[in-house]
Amino acid sequence: MSTGRYITLEGAEGCGKSTHAARLADALDAVLTRETGGTAIGQRIRTILHDTTVTNLSHRAEALLTAADRAQHIDEIVAPALISGRHVVSDRSVYSTLAYQGYGRELPLAEVRRLNEWAVGTHWPHLVLLLDAAPEVLERRMRGRQLDRFEQEGDDFHRRVRDGFRQMAVDEPARWVTIDGSQSLDAVARAIRGAVKERLGI
Repeated sequence: MSTGRYITLEGAEGCGKSTHAARLADALDAVLTRETGGTAIGQRIRTILHDTTVTNLSHRAEALLTAADRAQHIDEIVAPALISGRHVVSDRSVYSTLAYQGYGRELPLAEVRRLNEWAVGTHWPHLVLLLDAAPEVLERRMRGRQLDRFEQEGDDFHRRVRDGFRQMAVDEPARWVTIDGSQSLDAVARAIRGAVKERLGI
């Protein structure tokens, strides 16, 4: 039996990754999951990370919590699915921690990566789909939402996060595909399916 493929959708707040992760998982008959919160333990961690009343969480503690969520997620969900031959589609992955805690929080990127190398082990995504859109498009989509702790951060933070995603896409072109997330839902979905077929043959 061949092992499955691990695909993650990444991007800044409002890029549409959750919607398209669900659509892609359905098209591939894949396991749909997310980070943070893809396991029962991870959901508890997610509650802390996204709670707007949590105001004194240090940036280092935040990074450690995301890594703990990831280790549990890999061991409980991702690795068993891949080994059994199932494809996995995840709404965010290790690269979100690099973008949010590394670039966004401006923690030392090498240290954040080293921490997450331990959490991920050998199970890095085979394909990263970056849904990117101009800041004004992302801001428009966020209007009217009840914002969580990360979404409430200022423009400078979100600019650094978006820049971080874009830089990682440049640094790892063999693993990343950038898709114009400002297009219609159907156009983005077609671009995603095309990228998955071209890169992974599925």
